[in-house]
Amino acid sequence: MKEKTGEIFSIARDNAPVPGCTISREVHSGRNTISYFSLAAGTDISAEIYPYHKLIVVAEGDLEVYGKDDYQREAGAGDAILTLTDTPVGMRTRNGAVYTEISVQKEDIMNSAVKAGEVFKLAELVPYQEGKIINMDVMHNEKMKFVIMAFDKGTGLSEHAAPGEAIIFALDGEGVIGYEGKEHPIKAGENFHFAKGGLHFVKASERFKMALLLTLD
Repeated sequence: MKEKTGEIFSIARDNAPVPGCTISREVHSGRNTISYFSLAAGTDISAEIYPYHKLIVVAEGDLEVYGKDDYQREAGAGDAILTLTDTPVGMRTRNGAVYTEISVQKEDIMNSAVKAGEVFKLAELVPYQEGKIINMDVMHNEKMKFVIMAFDKGTGLSEHAAPGEAIIFALDGEGVIGYEGKEHPIKAGENFHFAKGGLHFVKASERFKMALLLTLD
């Protein structure tokens, strides 16, 4: 992935919109591309027809996903939407927006909790439970996995090596990412990138939810 490794970063902060412009930056290519989009206030990406879904994860601002027959859905920071296929889909914003877009093929396996065309909050897909870690696979195939995890305070994942590259999206609460011998406090709205083979652990200093986007060679 074309992203800094081993330090806390912010997709929203690092991809601030430019007045009057729309910007895209591809950070991973292949079967499931991953790109960051920055839309300035009052801009739009025209509705076009795609033969695949787009999983949109909004980092900041307000985003309207629109199409034909008066279809429109509003999404804000922390929201996500799996776009419809084979019908015009566009994006626009009143005040500006920054989001991650992941291409999802029709044959990829999606969790039944996610309904195409409807906005949902990633952090609400999984609950907290006392003393437990809860995982949900949102989407996966042989090359990519998108997982939501909820950690009760004091729980965590022991140190292990990443089988591929991964981006963490901190969704709620506070945690600590250990990476190659250094600890990095992380809170909702921040991100972290693991390189393939990077030794890391996760522990919840408070209750903590995160999404993990893993890519495999």
